[in-house]
Amino acid sequence: MTRTVTRRTVVAAGAALVAGRAAGQPAPPRIKVGQIGVGHAHATKLAAYRASPDYEVVGVVEPDEELRTRAADQPAYRGLRWLTRDQLLGTAGLQAVLVETRVRDLLGHAEACVAAGMHVHIDKPAGESLAHLARVLAVARQKKLLVQLGYMYRYNPAVVLLRDFLRKGWLGDVFEVHAVMSKVVDPAGRRELAAYPGGMMFELGCHVLDLVVGVLGKPAAVAPFNTRTGADGLLDNTLAVLSYPRATATVRSTALEVEGGDRRHLVVCGTAGTFHVQPLDNPAARVALSRDRDGYRKGTQAVTFPRYTRYVADAADMARVIRGEKPTDFPPAHDLAVQDTLLKASGLPG
Repeated sequence: MTRTVTRRTVVAAGAALVAGRAAGQPAPPRIKVGQIGVGHAHATKLAAYRASPDYEVVGVVEPDEELRTRAADQPAYRGLRWLTRDQLLGTAGLQAVLVETRVRDLLGHAEACVAAGMHVHIDKPAGESLAHLARVLAVARQKKLLVQLGYMYRYNPAVVLLRDFLRKGWLGDVFEVHAVMSKVVDPAGRRELAAYPGGMMFELGCHVLDLVVGVLGKPAAVAPFNTRTGADGLLDNTLAVLSYPRATATVRSTALEVEGGDRRHLVVCGTAGTFHVQPLDNPAARVALSRDRDGYRKGTQAVTFPRYTRYVADAADMARVIRGEKPTDFPPAHDLAVQDTLLKASGLPG
């Protein structure tokens, strides 16, 4: 049996952020947003904000001339104003900033944005210092500002449905979680990533580690098993085992797996069912249940989903939170738990 999850089903499961407004309801004013940095691997997500009816993109900051020149003619940036950080933060009516610098610079810029009264989207992973992230989140909480992290599977429709199953208790007590996030990294990319001692777990595994912590919470203990196969210093074959009082989880990330994108997966096993998402991009799922559950039958069935474009739903959700239409789905306590777990899984100090 194959069940097709429609856009309407995903909305009903908690992703109403992709739903349109009621007919005749006037559109709210666009949220003015800017971006600091183009050096992050996912910086071109700005295109999702430019295409969104929720936002007006006012400009981009990039002090590095080489990066700025390289980015200027990319579709995500074409036609936008290039500003200094002070010019951007001084823009009348600015409400939000995307921080898309190299990882080592993320938190410094995010801290400046929050100090200036801006909501921020910080790309992943959230820097290399747990204390620095905690400071940014504390100031944001005091100022009633949103800090959204750029983990790219949070609003994946399969993950949204998984959260709905967990919320309804359909999987029973979760005792086992597996996640894999791998790809082949070319020599130039390896040299760049080798600058970060956390290796592939820090760079890529963070996306699925965010999901694991979302399912099980902060682990009682984290054991990293991280190795390198090359002479460039990159920890390119990484594994973390997360221990909980009544569950265990494994997270793997490598820079070596041929066609690794097809095998990226998240498996959640509970006493009443198993939810297996694979692949994570263009997601599909297999669900096994111990009994019938509201349209899902006992036994194993395939579930298909509508086409998924990264970051569109994240941008829509950010707009709703900024407008006060809903609370954030990922409060500071979750983001701190993810960062603490990530640093331990990467073999790094907090």
